[in-house]
Amino acid sequence: MKPRSLTVGAFQSECYLLNVPGVLIIDPGDEAPAIAAALTEFDTPVEAYLLTHGHADHICALATLVAQHPAPVYLHEADAAWAFSEANQMPPFYTPTLSVPQDLMSLCDGQRLRFGDHTVQAIGTPGHTPGSVCYHVEGEKILFSGDTLFSGSIGRTDLAGGDTIRMQSSLQKLAAMAPETVVYPGHGPATSIARELRINPFMRS
Repeated sequence: MKPRSLTVGAFQSECYLLNVPGVLIIDPGDEAPAIAAALTEFDTPVEAYLLTHGHADHICALATLVAQHPAPVYLHEADAAWAFSEANQMPPFYTPTLSVPQDLMSLCDGQRLRFGDHTVQAIGTPGHTPGSVCYHVEGEKILFSGDTLFSGSIGRTDLAGGDTIRMQSSLQKLAAMAPETVVYPGHGPATSIARELRINPFMRS
């Protein structure tokens, strides 16, 4: 199982499409037409939208896609509190809708979501934002890490809502995962837990 990846928007965010079957859209950050075009590669409808966190560069295409392909939207409640507010506007780069999705589903740490024969666990990883989560596809050793863990680096903690101490605790959670777990981050190339334990200084604390 390998996700379809699209690099979108001014901040070059990664959007992923995963067929479970039924397509999961992880972090539709921008360029809704390009994401919609990629959906035509699949013969199954959109099953859900999984948001790793609320920043505009990860949700800007959400409203357009939900209007075209209705499905539940999953986001941690700590980020849902501000993600659809004026505080999350980044003109001229990103101006996401201020409307809260009608089918917005709140997430909590450890919650498991069932899609067909696959279970996706939401792992609470606050630090980049208060409600950051990673999505672990159980049985497949796949992790969508959002802006918590990058190849060789981590997400910023100096933005509003960021917390360095909480980020350290979140990284310890990820460090305990199976080394062969493939990590698909919110920016940049895929990596693995084993590789990050070897090269990433933030994973050694």
